[in-house]
Amino acid sequence: MELTNYLQQEEGKTLEFKENCYSLKNIIKTVIAFANTAGGTLLIGISDNKEVIGIDEPLKDEQRLSSAFADSIKPLLIPDISIITYRERSVIIISVYHSFAPFYLASDGQEKGVYIRLGSTNRQADLDTIESIRRWARNTAYDELPCPDLNSEAIDFRVASELFSNRSRTIDNKALLALGIFTEQGKTAVPTIGGVLLFGSDRKRYFPDAIIRCARFEGISKTRFIDQLDIDVNLPESVELVLQFIRKHILVGLSIEGIHSSELPQYPLKAIREAVINAIVHADYSIKGMNIRIAIYDDRIEITNPGILPYGMSVESALSGMSKLRNRVIGRVFKELNLIEQWGTGIARIIEECDAAHLRSPRFEEIGTAFRVTLSAGKNIALKLDKWEVQLIEYMKLNNEILTKEAADLWKVSDRTARSRLLKMIDKGLLTEVKTSPTDPKKVYILKNRSPHV
Repeated sequence: MELTNYLQQEEGKTLEFKENCYSLKNIIKTVIAFANTAGGTLLIGISDNKEVIGIDEPLKDEQRLSSAFADSIKPLLIPDISIITYRERSVIIISVYHSFAPFYLASDGQEKGVYIRLGSTNRQADLDTIESIRRWARNTAYDELPCPDLNSEAIDFRVASELFSNRSRTIDNKALLALGIFTEQGKTAVPTIGGVLLFGSDRKRYFPDAIIRCARFEGISKTRFIDQLDIDVNLPESVELVLQFIRKHILVGLSIEGIHSSELPQYPLKAIREAVINAIVHADYSIKGMNIRIAIYDDRIEITNPGILPYGMSVESALSGMSKLRNRVIGRVFKELNLIEQWGTGIARIIEECDAAHLRSPRFEEIGTAFRVTLSAGKNIALKLDKWEVQLIEYMKLNNEILTKEAADLWKVSDRTARSRLLKMIDKGLLTEVKTSPTDPKKVYILKNRSPHV
């Protein structure tokens, strides 16, 4: 990837800029966090405001970094280190690939030296997070773990049988094992965590945080409640209860064509349903003190579940179609109950439904240790572009960058006017600068990376 492609982006889960190699320990922590979370790229020689300042002794720094990674990270981790030159300035690019270990800072040990990436920061992993990484390494989902202290009485067979009977399926012992609701411990079958979450007769006792909190707020902030509801039933039945609450609080218009009329909801209901099911199926139920939350405002709905994306994934990879199922038992049961139509298509379907309804594209983001989908009630407001802006954008689609002088020639205006126009396009979020200093006379402009879905 070219340097300008990195500079189009902001620091985040998989990207970080450093001015130099002086803070070596922080660089090592970043590499560890990238490897443990979703991979990433670290560029050294870039200032906080993304000026290409370069480094003086790249070969010496490269050797120093290689030695530090080999000596300080356990188990052995070997990132790709390369040196590129931009206008006689050297930049080191460290590419880190995700892998299950977990990796840790040798001097701090396995309990205190593990780091993960949350947003654009590195965070020391607690013991629960470390165990979560190890489960992924063992290819074991949290909801597949047994509950050895429980027996068959912990599962509400009546509810399970009724739900599956609607799908013409009989739930016997063999089916319970095949679905993962039970698992064998020696010669005994015991409920799994997923089984209790799905059909537990006393699930609140064992998983008090596995409730769905729904709220309708007045206006566009959390200042005042209009209505709220806590849903604490088995997970399959909770879907319809959440949707009932949402339908109660979203506006519905009326479309009249000839003698026929039809309701036009404020949001595409299929997108809402998909987002709610995604939150339930992909929530990290091992996190204590967090719930799935549905927040309805005048202008949007926020659907938030505990847990960032599964390890190895970023928002960008999720938007590109990559999918990992965090809870296999819950996902398998939802699929059998036809609550899920196709694996790994949830995000794509949400986007498609919003596009078809001519609404703003939904926003997908990781916030701390949670994942949020925001559906907007407002229609897309197209960014109004002048003819000269369209002209430059079309030019930039064929060229990676442009100088002020080249923009002036393209527009047939003075350099001063061209600079003014370019700054306006920066303010609109259309362009960004690549420069070596604030007064760099050779600075260039590139199109800013604008994802249509984020």
